[in-house]
Formats: sequence, C-alpha cells, structure tokens
Amino acid sequence: MNKMLGIILLAFGLLVLAWGGFSFKTREKVIDIGPIEATREKTHHVPIAPIAGVIAVAAGVGLLVVRRPSHN
Repeated sequence: MNKMLGIILLAFGLLVLAWGGFSFKTREKVIDIGPIEATREKTHHVPIAPIAGVIAVAAGVGLLVVRRPSHN
C-alpha cells in the first residue's frame, strides 16, 4: 500500500513541477435575445505552487525508501 501511494505522490509531484498547474475551459452566454444567442469560451489556468510538487516528490521518495520494521 505504501509503495503504491509513494509512486502516485512521486508522479504527481513531477507533473506539478513540469507543468506548474492545469487549465480548463468554460462557456458562458454573452448575448441571449430570443433566437439570437452568442457564447464565448474562456480558459482558466489554476497554478499549483512548486513547493507542493517538491513536497509530493519528497513524500513519495520517503514512502518508497523507508522500510517498515518487520515483526518477528
């Protein structure tokens, strides 16, 4: 379980450091007069702080490297 979570955190952290955020598009009505309708597509960018990527990478590496003590 820890290995899988470590891999996910590591991948997420590297993606955040490479792209720095994500974008999505929305449509909104500009004019709506009877049969006449105009819409516009707007792109929104959501930045993610690089420190979040560094923390995710460190946590992922930590989970992959640190071994749990065995119970004998």
